[in-house]
Amino acid sequence: MSQQSRPVYLRLRDLIAAAIIEGRYQEGAMLPSVRAFAAQQGANPLTVAKAYQQFQTDGLVEVQRGVGMYVVAGAADKLRKAERESFIAEEWPEIRARMQRLGIQAAELFDDA
Repeated sequence: MSQQSRPVYLRLRDLIAAAIIEGRYQEGAMLPSVRAFAAQQGANPLTVAKAYQQFQTDGLVEVQRGVGMYVVAGAADKLRKAERESFIAEEWPEIRARMQRLGIQAAELFDDA
């Protein structure tokens, strides 16, 4: 499924997940409010709330009522593991098949030339 054909809340979730994995939202850090993130991304706040809810359901953030959502310890590692598994199971087979169709050797991709 192409990135553009994915539901908006999943694309927003991917942005937040990448920020957690990359350390922009570190363990213990507060995520932007739903309204602030929605405004930043030009998205509907209800859509952002749905993306945030998925993080809460997955145990990656905890809610402090009246304060905000915080990244829990181990969230980056858990996300990285899930992303790796998804890449290997879903994306890599398509990439490998396309490389074979195009006659691209893996060594060519890492060539410094």
